[in-house]
Amino acid sequence: MSEGDEFVQRLARFGHRLRDAGLSIGSGDVLNYCEAVAALDPSDLRDLYWGGRTTLVTRRDHIPIYDETFRQFFLQQPAPEDDTETEKTQLAQSSSAVLEVPDADPGGETEEPTETMLGLQGSTVEIWRDKSFSACTPEELTEVRRIMESIRLTPPLRKTRRRQPSTAKGQPDMRRMTRNMIRTRQEPLTLLRASRKSRRRPIVLILDVSGSMSDYSRNLLQFAYSTHRAGGRVEVFCFGTRLTRVTPALDRRNPDDAMALAAAQVTDWGGGTHIGESINEFVRRWGRRGTSRGAIVVICSDGLDTGDPGILADSMERLSRVCHRIVWMNPHKGDDEDFQPSTLGMLVAAPYVDTIVSGHNLRSLGNFADDLQRLR
Repeated sequence: MSEGDEFVQRLARFGHRLRDAGLSIGSGDVLNYCEAVAALDPSDLRDLYWGGRTTLVTRRDHIPIYDETFRQFFLQQPAPEDDTETEKTQLAQSSSAVLEVPDADPGGETEEPTETMLGLQGSTVEIWRDKSFSACTPEELTEVRRIMESIRLTPPLRKTRRRQPSTAKGQPDMRRMTRNMIRTRQEPLTLLRASRKSRRRPIVLILDVSGSMSDYSRNLLQFAYSTHRAGGRVEVFCFGTRLTRVTPALDRRNPDDAMALAAAQVTDWGGGTHIGESINEFVRRWGRRGTSRGAIVVICSDGLDTGDPGILADSMERLSRVCHRIVWMNPHKGDDEDFQPSTLGMLVAAPYVDTIVSGHNLRSLGNFADDLQRLR
């Protein structure tokens, strides 16, 4: 195998690595990348970077993924054992390389080259994790929503009425032993047992999209979209002055299309807040029909309610009787461990809430996802 063929295979492996990272990379894109690099200088790390950047990246939110994958593949990842000595030498030389990216202004004049290290992406992500959604710029929110796609909710397990064969635990499986006796026409030689099956509890997300939640509502809806797309039984509702079920809208593969369709269905987005009436409608139309049976209901709201407190108290009481647990996610809680409800809505609902968590940044959402499995 010639050195050129080995280099092409390495570029193809880089395309596969991008595909594993979530980018839509086809065989034609990899061929275009190889042709672009062949027309440039394959030994120049800058040409390798920009050749792939222009042929393999089609969306702006994929650029950080491309940068991180390029840094790991060409700058840090050790060469496979079957690579030649020439390729290992190139990788060793590239491990200390710095990409020089010239900044060109609209007038055509080129400024002095500035050095950009691809390894700075990790520290930026950590800053975004601790930064409140309300303090993020639009560009930062775009990256935050991309990172949010990696958060997965794992609800706790519950026992079902169905049984499954068990080897050591469980009660005697009389049905299976009886069938074996009928089939073999003799007494069973071993004691068969059966245990109850386990399944994950469903999750219901009820999101406040009123005006007071405008700094957090879209990010929480993005979190609900990622949770719904991850699988499992997840129902999503939005409310302001009325309740709207947006679960079908979140079935779209493209997150931007799903967000736009869900926002179009919610006619009272950015308006007032009637928490009691919305919870009452959920219990009456969906909760009693089984949507919240044994489920973990997560209410995302700041508790600023302009409705009747009596309706809210009655609705929360009935909701607590049909669901497994009620979690109230209040972004105003922040990182305060000694947070005490101060709004009228939360004061009324607090006796029926099992846990109060925050949802003001990425880290708080990640902590909620980690603690959800242990919620009892």
